[in-house]
Amino acid sequence: MIASLGMYDFGPAMAANDRLWAGIRDGLRARGLAAPEELTRGEAAYWPAWQSPELVLSQTCGYPFRARLQDRVAYVGTPDYGIEGCAPGHYRSVLVARADDRRDRVEEFDGARLAFNEDLSQSGWAAPQNHAAKLGLRLVPVLRSGGHRLSAQAVAEGRAEIAALDAVTWRLLQAVETAVTRLKVVGMTDPTPGLPLIAARGADVAAGFAAVTEAIAALSPEDRQCLGLRGLVRIPLADYLAVPNPPAPPAVLPGN
Repeated sequence: MIASLGMYDFGPAMAANDRLWAGIRDGLRARGLAAPEELTRGEAAYWPAWQSPELVLSQTCGYPFRARLQDRVAYVGTPDYGIEGCAPGHYRSVLVARADDRRDRVEEFDGARLAFNEDLSQSGWAAPQNHAAKLGLRLVPVLRSGGHRLSAQAVAEGRAEIAALDAVTWRLLQAVETAVTRLKVVGMTDPTPGLPLIAARGADVAAGFAAVTEAIAALSPEDRQCLGLRGLVRIPLADYLAVPNPPAPPAVLPGN
């Protein structure tokens, strides 16, 4: 059995996620469902978990969900992180540049060098590309960083001019990443459905939704604040599928 909550799992959030999982695990077991004792972490928490027939619960990104997973997994629900300007269960990306950059609005960054975390990231790749297209801009991918935190560092160090960071990750980075003090927000992308919780096909999604909802409600005020969790909602699959998929970035980039 596999359970993972790897999308927002660094710094103080790791211990809070352990306690959140303990509540979910106990709620699943109370409903007669088997659940692993602990969370899986590392690379096994992502694609290997998402594609496993033994998946009890995990959180994926909206882009992989709509592009590769939606007909292979069971959708449980979407956590609500209370992101300003977003409906419950929705989120957006924060567009960041160096604090000493003279440009203050994303509209001034036409042709700017973009650092992004990975090709199938909604917040790091799809959202900024879709936002730029809507504004008639080009954000040129030059660095595939491997993570939002690494994208922030790349911009702070001048290896890229702009990056789009998931707003929840941006909030978590304030407590653990010194590079954010050298960055400023120059824009926000449009809201899209947030990161869904999934299980293996055939899972009891009603029981999973109830167990997660109860576990979130039972979190201490400190853990709730740390994770930013407000609750759990269900978003129509059509809303996920309606988000456009931009062209893929080049396989080889000059900054890689």
